[in-house]
Amino acid sequence: MSAAAVANPVRERVIQACNFRYAGRLSNENARTLTTLHEKMALNVASALEVYLGATLRMKLVSLEQLAIQDYTSTLVANCYLLPCALNVMENSFLLQVDIPLIIPIIDLLLGGGGKTYGEARELTDIDEEIMQSVSDLIVKQIERSWRTLNLSLTSGRCIRPTMISQIFPLNEKLVLLTFEMEVGETAGHVKIVLPTSFVGFLLRHLKEAQSKKRLNLRHFPSPSLRERILECNFLTSVDITHMRVLVKDLVDLRPGAVLKMKAPVKSPGRLTVEDVDVFEAAPVRNGTMKAAQLLSRSIEPAATKD
Repeated sequence: MSAAAVANPVRERVIQACNFRYAGRLSNENARTLTTLHEKMALNVASALEVYLGATLRMKLVSLEQLAIQDYTSTLVANCYLLPCALNVMENSFLLQVDIPLIIPIIDLLLGGGGKTYGEARELTDIDEEIMQSVSDLIVKQIERSWRTLNLSLTSGRCIRPTMISQIFPLNEKLVLLTFEMEVGETAGHVKIVLPTSFVGFLLRHLKEAQSKKRLNLRHFPSPSLRERILECNFLTSVDITHMRVLVKDLVDLRPGAVLKMKAPVKSPGRLTVEDVDVFEAAPVRNGTMKAAQLLSRSIEPAATKD
């Protein structure tokens, strides 16, 4: 083998199979951003529903996943609550899915009951869907508030059957599925938000732009320096004659109306002190109806003391 071949060995090419179903997957950073956003949304939805229903309710985000539309539809049952909501910023919609076991106690609460389930989950009637519409609108309103950076309005439609999902999403569409666990009284179930990946990308771009603007605003309004903060502080200031000596008997004899002789020439200036430190020579004057001090010369800087 030649010396050149040893110095530059031929590298073998590594070929890996490509799975196009995983193209365009969410990055870890984007997944964290969506998770944080919708964790807050879950708290807002729970608070709003507690007030509206007058019952204890909990809701939390349990998973976020990206999957093909076929994988999502394969998990659906014939009897499920699917509500499409139009996105006015795009010619697209998202789905709100609520488990039937959750809907029954919610409807019972709205009708004045205690929020109990009666037997096994049944198929929803048109009246059930009408009653549930107000709750769905409230959830959609909280979703809209969470996406306020997009400045959009969401319009909820009417419930659809699983076979009609092809009218909402194209067959080649990838979906982002947000799964929330909800507890209404003693009943637990899931609420799911199904988003088209194209809209998720749109949402993430606007969230990053909003964060960038926030950082720029912070740069324009930096925190004040230590010197600027000190300028807002209060200090004890006095204009007087310092280092005066007075006999104790003169102090003992003081009465209202008495005159204490300071034994200092009238022409001698006093001192402006700040926290008992001489700063300026000063003479007492009047500024209108207010007492004032006319500063004369700067006092000698006091030497720094060492502990």
